[in-house]
Amino acid sequence: MLSGKTIVLGVTGGIAAYKAATLCSKLVQKGANVHVIMTSSAKQFITELTLQSLSKNAVFSDTFDERDPSVVSHIRMADAADLVLIAPATANVIAKMAHGLADDMLTTTLLATMAPVMVAPAMNVHMYGHPAVMENMKTLEQRGVMMIEPGEGLLACGYVGKGRMEEPESIVAVVERYFDEEKKAEPGLLHGKKVVVTSGGTIERIDPVRYITNDSSGKMGFAIAKAAREMGASVHLIHGHTDTAPPAGIDAEAVQSADDMYQAVLKHWHDSDMVIKAAAVADYRPAETASSKIKKMGDTMTLELIKTVDILEQLGKSKTNQFLIGFAAETHNVEVYAKDKLVRKNCDLIVANDVTAEGAGFRSDTNVVQVYDADGLVEQMPVMSKDEIARRLLTIAAARMNGAGN
Repeated sequence: MLSGKTIVLGVTGGIAAYKAATLCSKLVQKGANVHVIMTSSAKQFITELTLQSLSKNAVFSDTFDERDPSVVSHIRMADAADLVLIAPATANVIAKMAHGLADDMLTTTLLATMAPVMVAPAMNVHMYGHPAVMENMKTLEQRGVMMIEPGEGLLACGYVGKGRMEEPESIVAVVERYFDEEKKAEPGLLHGKKVVVTSGGTIERIDPVRYITNDSSGKMGFAIAKAAREMGASVHLIHGHTDTAPPAGIDAEAVQSADDMYQAVLKHWHDSDMVIKAAAVADYRPAETASSKIKKMGDTMTLELIKTVDILEQLGKSKTNQFLIGFAAETHNVEVYAKDKLVRKNCDLIVANDVTAEGAGFRSDTNVVQVYDADGLVEQMPVMSKDEIARRLLTIAAARMNGAGN
């Protein structure tokens, strides 16, 4: 899977740098052409000679160490890379990446490359949980940087917790899976298809200052819309309340209530090839919406709720040639509820997840899902980024929609 792939391996200054030797070796064994860039701090933990011997390529650490006068080294590596992998990634380099700093060979290469970037953080448990570090990682993820979450256990500092760099074998598996999905998710897989994606949570107004909503961030739907566009589809994104702005360059329409979303979907339903209902639509809305703020009176307040339109059910009833995908966010009996929902709402696929599971759920940048069709489980996807899940889901859907079978 990695044969012929050029991977730039960035090694930064943490005790986990010793794992970079094993990681480099395993990538080479898989057929990758590995070029290592080390920070000056990394050289305090492991030598250039070690990584040069394992990679069979010269190791760089100094931006000004130009060995070939005909090229600029960091630009040549930035252009040649099929993937840039930073392992281990310290809090320092993550901060530099988030803020666009370029003060060494590695960070200048990162700014210059157009290749996908994958990061394996490694640091003290309290550093990993620090708000600044979490915000920096969130910023990078929003830009499309792929995060390989650290493991939990005894750290070199003596603490026990999350922050230990993922093991080299697991990182190699993630890299292989990425290239596997990239190969399957060919740019033209959805060429000529119109794909409608709903995302985020709907808002049902109680009065001008209060409303009913849910915890949906919109991240899963946004990832699907972006992946569909990359596969060549004409994408229309309909989103409710979300934590972030929709992906740039995608035709996006903002709505508020469940009825607003339903009407927006209907406008595109009949000429759509695929509709993916990733939005978390409110099941109930206030029977009446007050025109002015409801004043506080008494110790209790009774709010009458009535059912909203079931968008997925209505689409399932009127489906002709559209390929319809629904989502089921559950807290227990996931398989039972997912299969029931697929049948009741006449979906082609249901994507189900337990929102209480670690690495899954609302606002998370990762997810853990199971995909079902009328015959049962199609695929169980372990913890992975929502971008990876989106690519895999659309690859499955496109194959079925195009008649490739189960």
